[in-house]
Amino acid sequence: QAQLVESGGGLVQPGGSLRLSCAASGSIVSIDAMGWYRQAPGKARDLVAAITTGGSTNYADSVKGRFTISRDNAKNTVYLQMSSLKPEDTAVYCCHAVYRNMVRRRTREEWGQGTQDTVAS
Repeated sequence: QAQLVESGGGLVQPGGSLRLSCAASGSIVSIDAMGWYRQAPGKARDLVAAITTGGSTNYADSVKGRFTISRDNAKNTVYLQMSSLKPEDTAVYCCHAVYRNMVRRRTREEWGQGTQDTVAS
């Protein structure tokens, strides 16, 4: 089993910035990809950004130009730098990883517990 621990959530005013971190640990041999999803009250959970081990990135159209995802492969940690935040960015942000565990290097996936980000004046 792998564990994902998120940090960095909080309350900011519109136009402000937050930086989220997600550290993966446990029975991990390698990580294929890590990403961030978010879910606002009453809405479905949607992909925000993802990054592969090689550095390829994908972003939701709603956050392009404002959010930046990065990764420290040596530490199995992914970051999400969020700038020019809007009230509609308010949501619970969850980290996600696709990895190979130590049991015959089989592919598995894991979710973090989520961190609350609130953008309000």
